[in-house]
Amino acid sequence: MSLESEIRALKESRNAVLLAHNYQRPEVQDLADDVGDSLYLARRARETDRPVIVFAGVRFMAETAKILNPGKTVLLPDPKAGCGLADAVTAEQVRTWKSEHPGAAVVAYVNTSAEVKAEADYCCTSSNAVKVVEGVPAGQEILFLPDMFLGDYVRRRTGRAMHLWVGDCPVHAKLRPEALARARAAHPAAPVIAHPECGCASQVLPQVDRVLSTDGMVRFAEETHDPEVIVATEVGILHRMRRLNPGTNFEPLDAGAICPYMKEIDLGDLRDSLAELRYEIDVPPATALRARRALERMVAT
Repeated sequence: MSLESEIRALKESRNAVLLAHNYQRPEVQDLADDVGDSLYLARRARETDRPVIVFAGVRFMAETAKILNPGKTVLLPDPKAGCGLADAVTAEQVRTWKSEHPGAAVVAYVNTSAEVKAEADYCCTSSNAVKVVEGVPAGQEILFLPDMFLGDYVRRRTGRAMHLWVGDCPVHAKLRPEALARARAAHPAAPVIAHPECGCASQVLPQVDRVLSTDGMVRFAEETHDPEVIVATEVGILHRMRRLNPGTNFEPLDAGAICPYMKEIDLGDLRDSLAELRYEIDVPPATALRARRALERMVAT
């Protein structure tokens, strides 16, 4: 029996749902019940009636699913699947920052630990960060963390004054203006779509044609009639875009934009996780209770 067949059989026997992020390995995406960005997958995790959720993503995503589904078993097939951006800030640092700005609203990007979310008033993804910030009461001070490039983009889009934590995604931060200039020169007729975490946001993002979350990029791929498109984000998304629209040539802004954490999970990990119910994600109840408020605001926006 092939690994794919084993995984399908185990999913059925465990009554499990397999959720995969857009950056996962192609073969993992192909076996998933749902593929999407953090916001979409958080909503799907909350909606599923299956008792077991296997999350092919990174730890903060699996934690989010557990917080929103405390009665379900949530599995992360490889415990090494972390996140460099989530590691950029700790709960203790957030508490210190809050003490320096009493009364400020803390808006935490979903790419954070459960402990950091527990210190936040709002949680957001790149899909709805602008809407979330617009929902903060006018005049209230805002602390946005941990991605400074996404924060700068949101600040310019909303016109809201915000304090930004100095952190970034190591993969998106390397997508620099010089890479954009080379892509424009090589593909002068191709539109450029970019994730708002891209490095040097104030220089790169105003020069691209569309700033989109990963699910926004997928929708763009479904609708575009352009012969080629330059995509500025982690290269894992290209698999899904090319399958949805084989008539368009989707090219990465940087073919080296690969997140090692998003590539940790392979088919063997999925099989073993389902067979042995490993590795189960648990969030302390007190932390989960405090984090749930911010996450519920996120999925409702």
